[in-house]
Amino acid sequence: MEEMFETYSDDDVPTGLVARSLVHKLGLWHKASNVFLFRTDGRLVTQRRHASKDVWPNSWDLSVAEHLKPGESYLEAAIRGLNEELGVTGVDLEPAGNELRAVLEVAESGIKDCERQMCFRGVSDAETVPQADEVAEIRLYDLEELKTAMLESPNSFTPWFREHALDVGLFK
Repeated sequence: MEEMFETYSDDDVPTGLVARSLVHKLGLWHKASNVFLFRTDGRLVTQRRHASKDVWPNSWDLSVAEHLKPGESYLEAAIRGLNEELGVTGVDLEPAGNELRAVLEVAESGIKDCERQMCFRGVSDAETVPQADEVAEIRLYDLEELKTAMLESPNSFTPWFREHALDVGLFK
């Protein structure tokens, strides 16, 4: 059964539940949570999106990028995403940055992704157990190394990863 998303008007008024494929085809506003998960030594856990993903396959992404389920808060989705995508639980998360509006059009795939996104940050040295159909690879980045990689090859990273990195001042 296809995943259902809560959709919203431009003014953030709920407009109903719509199938994921239609949400991305029609460019309907929906919500997503993102997580920057750091190790205690300051390295950032990043994931390379699985090749089967409909948006930005094989690209490097934040630690977690998760759509909200109906009735779920940004924080609840972030906690669920840590568990589902990385197998990590028990992380205290705090908001990082502001709610962002992101529009991504992938004409060749017929996708217009319109998201309201909220980002969180947390610290954990727990072992990651990536979800095989979501995550192709995990990599730990020192922030200077990540900054260099993003400057040298920006399209290797998802646009929302790059945007949130700037919004939260990751590279101060």
